This record gives sequence, structure tokens and C-alpha cells, in this order.
Amino acid sequence: MSRAGLWKRPLSLWRSLVPRLHREPNETRSQKILRRVRVGIVIAACLVTLQSVLLVLGAWRNDRQIERHMGVAEANVLSAGPRRSTIEFVTPDRVTYRPELGVLYPSELDAGMRIYVEYDTNDPDLVRVQDRNASLAIIPAGSVAVVGWLIAGAALFGVAFVERRMARGTAKVAAAVQD
Repeated sequence: MSRAGLWKRPLSLWRSLVPRLHREPNETRSQKILRRVRVGIVIAACLVTLQSVLLVLGAWRNDRQIERHMGVAEANVLSAGPRRSTIEFVTPDRVTYRPELGVLYPSELDAGMRIYVEYDTNDPDLVRVQDRNASLAIIPAGSVAVVGWLIAGAALFGVAFVERRMARGTAKVAAAVQD
């Protein structure tokens, strides 16, 4: 097999999966619809990836804000969940806070636990569990992006399959008309 033949199949697969933005001169209505569906799938996957990146950047920004004006306090966990835990803590000036949005990085907390938290002294509602940071957000956000692209890839394969079946049907009709 020649080198050109070796690359022929992957290139044809790539061309069938990656959407063309421009219209082909003899494009039918169904081909136009499938092209737009393909573009929509890629845009949706890009938006999921952007969301994941923004999630990590937001966590990093919150950490920087806390580190600029850091206060440390002992807190009681009032309610615990995998995504949100409610806490209550008292600052050194004896003001009790119960952050409205809960605590950042709440995994592995149970109601009734006593933990140490780091908070922004300028905005005590911005609180994280001590010794936890934005690096904990990388794996979940990356997983969401990867799963998004896997789903998009499967959808693109499905669209390519439909397009090939439609092309075969069109070829059969054209052959029957010529006979």
C-alpha cells in the first residue's frame, strides 16, 4: 500500500466529520441541513469546553481574592452535600457569618463537623475549606469537557452515517432513472 493510500481513509473520515462552513455549489437541501447540524454540534462542544475553562478560571479568581485578604476561622458544618455545604463561623471581631452560597470545595464534609476555613476579610461570604484550592476544580471541569467532546464525536459520526446513507439512496435513485 502506498503512502497516499494509507492516508486516504483517515482523510475521508476527517472530511466527513468536520463541518464545512461554506456552501458547496451543488449542495442539496438535505446536505445543507446536515452541514448546519454538524456546525451546531461543534459549536455546542466548544461552548461546553468554554464553560469548563471558565469554571476553573472562576475558582482560581476566588482563590486569589481570598489569598489577598485572608482570614482563618473555625467553622461548624450545618448541612453537607456533594456540591454545596452550609457553614457558620465567627470572625476574630466576634461577628458570626453564615455564607449565603455555602463554602467552596465542600466535598467530604458532614453535618456537625468542625473545620477550619479561609475567607476574604473584605467579603466574608467568600469562604473555602482550609488547604483546598482551585486545582480541585480541574478534574471535574476537564471531565465535563472530555465527555462533551465524546458526545459531540458520536453525534458527528451519526450525522456522517446518515449522510452516507442518504448519498447511497440518491445514487440508487439516479441509477434507476438512467436505466
